[in-house]
Amino acid sequence: MAATSPFIAGNWKMHGLRTQLDQLRILADGLEGHPSLARVAICPPATLLAEAAHMLMGSRVELGGQDCQSEASGAFTGDVSAEMLADAGARLVILGHSERRTLHGETDAKVSAKVVAALRARLEPIVCVGEHSDDRKAGRAVRIVEGQLAASLPDRLAGARFSIAYEPVWAIGSGVTPSSHDIAEVHDAIRRALMARFGEQGARVSILYGGSVKPDNAAEILRIAAVDGALVGGASLAAADFLEIIAAA
Repeated sequence: MAATSPFIAGNWKMHGLRTQLDQLRILADGLEGHPSLARVAICPPATLLAEAAHMLMGSRVELGGQDCQSEASGAFTGDVSAEMLADAGARLVILGHSERRTLHGETDAKVSAKVVAALRARLEPIVCVGEHSDDRKAGRAVRIVEGQLAASLPDRLAGARFSIAYEPVWAIGSGVTPSSHDIAEVHDAIRRALMARFGEQGARVSILYGGSVKPDNAAEILRIAAVDGALVGGASLAAADFLEIIAAA
């Protein structure tokens, strides 16, 4: 059993100035009357959240942050709390993205603490997991992902709405995607782990694929039975490209 409707989320990463907010308006307008039943979210930099929330009010596009501090407030210069994201208009937050895990040394325990923070602020977490190329080559991909799931998902997620994004680290920004078989294998393992941990709730959690998703490969990826949607990076920066991906869902 999978999520009832596809979920397509865009992650702008460290891209985007106020001059690029017109892409959100184009995206929202493009979804008006669109036949796709996909759920759509966009996660711009924190500097754009408040203005984006005003621009997207009343549209189909949900708004999310890209990360949050596990504490609600304090002497954490440069950090943004989950409460701050919610105050700016976010309703979701990406946590445990491979770039945070790799570049900032975030552990599974840290990701789990951030998930608790997101729930505290009534934000819906999108929790990312994925293996490095060495793990894939050694046949450890499923075991690595299962371990990340076990340690990154706190028990407090029971009864809460959340999503999982499988993003093989070696595929992100590389232009290379795993085979359909490899994607399905990991997504099936994630589903089994979620159902073992959360029961019927685990059958309904959206499992997204992330890693070089583009208009020309979105349909093939989204046709995989175990894939419930996509976490889209660079292709979400241009509304026209993102709308093509949404249309493929």
